[in-house]
Amino acid sequence: MPDRDEPAAGLADRLDRLFRTMHPAGRGEYSYEEVATAIRNEGVPISHTYIWQLRKGLRDNPTKRHLEGLAKFFGVRPSYFLDEDTSAVDSQLELLAAMRDQDVHKVALRTAGLSPAGLKAIMGMIEHARAIEGLPPSAEGEE
Repeated sequence: MPDRDEPAAGLADRLDRLFRTMHPAGRGEYSYEEVATAIRNEGVPISHTYIWQLRKGLRDNPTKRHLEGLAKFFGVRPSYFLDEDTSAVDSQLELLAAMRDQDVHKVALRTAGLSPAGLKAIMGMIEHARAIEGLPPSAEGEE
């Protein structure tokens, strides 16, 4: 039988990840009040304190409307908060966070139009640079 704390931790972790990654370039996280105001503007009553409690794992039983409001605000499906496997969405969130870095964005744009051989050469250089920096190799499936 699963631990009763697991869903709350999963929800809190997922909401925290959205706060950390889903914000406009050039600024930090949305405030709890910004999120609550936007969700209330969609007709869903919610407070900034309640959102904070959900993110910190202090509350763990949001209504369907709250999950839908949070999902809509952050641009994910409501099922993101409930599904066991969120690896696909998490990978997309990581990509969005990386693309917010202007230098990463520029590198990605400069690879457009390169041949498969050219892309392979660039990937080799990136892996070499990661090794020099002491970073792990790219994960399987990123290539």
